[in-house]
Amino acid sequence: MFSAVPDPDRDRPDLGAMVVRLGRALVAAERPVLAAHDLSMWGYIVLSALADQPMRTQAALARAIGADKTRIIGTLDELQERALIEREPDPEDRRVRLLRLTPAGRQLYASVRTGIRAAEEQLLSELTPADKRVFLRVLQQLSPEPD
Repeated sequence: MFSAVPDPDRDRPDLGAMVVRLGRALVAAERPVLAAHDLSMWGYIVLSALADQPMRTQAALARAIGADKTRIIGTLDELQERALIEREPDPEDRRVRLLRLTPAGRQLYASVRTGIRAAEEQLLSELTPADKRVFLRVLQQLSPEPD
């Protein structure tokens, strides 16, 4: 006769499904903020990365945001056309382009970030302050920054 060993995690909800639902809720909350500023999610990700580290090469930026460097060229072109970023040759290697936010890019990033923070706070408002602190701490632990 087969005797099943109790599995304490058997009734735990699927982690992937929960993360996907949360991700969809975040995207739905952020999309109107981005649309109000005529900015794509990729555009926001680029501005955010450049705000964190003021000058990067295109290759370093692509690695930092987990994108193929050819994938972000259109986004960089658009941000440059809107005078939100500057791209200039590296004085040490003219084949390499250095990227940085312009004052307008920094201002737009700050405005969008404020709107996104408000949307995130709305989602997090269902948690107690203690649960919110734990959730954010654990989320940071489980999702480290890319190298």
